[in-house]
Amino acid sequence: MVDHNDARKWMSVWALGFAIGACGVAVPASAPRSPQDASAVTYRTNELGMEFVTVPPGEFQMGCSEGAKPNECSKDEKPRHRVQITKAFEIEKTEVTQKQWQAVMGSNPSASKGDDHPVEQVTFQQVKEFLNKLNARNDGFLYRLPTEAEWEYAARAGTADQYAGSLHDMAWYNDGQAAARGSGAFQNENSPVGLLVPKAHPVATKSPNAWGIYDMRGNVAEWVEDFYDGNYYSSSPAADPKGPATGDGHVVRGGSFRVYPWLTRVSLRTMFAEGYEFEDLGFRVAREKR
Repeated sequence: MVDHNDARKWMSVWALGFAIGACGVAVPASAPRSPQDASAVTYRTNELGMEFVTVPPGEFQMGCSEGAKPNECSKDEKPRHRVQITKAFEIEKTEVTQKQWQAVMGSNPSASKGDDHPVEQVTFQQVKEFLNKLNARNDGFLYRLPTEAEWEYAARAGTADQYAGSLHDMAWYNDGQAAARGSGAFQNENSPVGLLVPKAHPVATKSPNAWGIYDMRGNVAEWVEDFYDGNYYSSSPAADPKGPATGDGHVVRGGSFRVYPWLTRVSLRTMFAEGYEFEDLGFRVAREKR
């Protein structure tokens, strides 16, 4: 049973995933949605080939989704509260790829290799170094991590349900079938009897959300800028919240290919220390004009 009050809840679920191997899991129901026609979205591209979507200002209900049962949200996802995003910003269409990371950093730390795969096994400090080098190019934009509120606003894309659309169509997650299929998986020497477990997939191979943004749920989990505080929602400002001033770790959002479907809900919060890295932890970039 998953402990929904544990901010590091993904860790125990990863271990459980290794142990059960090919056992199936039920996918939670979500409202049917037509796949977004990405050709209707305008993307802006920088010299590295990073594509960005303009996210308009607006407001939304942040936290535990409307209609969620009491046991479907963690304590740190409550209270549900109104948040205003007062300025437009741009967010990357996909998670940062290994090709993009290599172009800036000159190396590739990822476990699941592929130019079009998300970069992973990157610490918060390494992400900051990447952003510093990207900003040193002086292309007229300030590159940064999205805030936690910006991330959820972009992930929801105007929706109010827990999964912001169809899980099957939009997210790579652990359906418990990797070993049975023998695909989308890799041999893990640390798992019991070397069971196959899921691995990262190329970006943008599932459908985008309603605003043309890919992989906001699943594939790799994503660092965001905010320090973590499990009680922050009780006192956060309504306009452009940026998280607490200090903390023991930073918020991670979105779930990953390792976690089970209920851990890809758009309101789920967890945290890791700045030096943490894992093969399903990456990031995406936000930017604004200087």
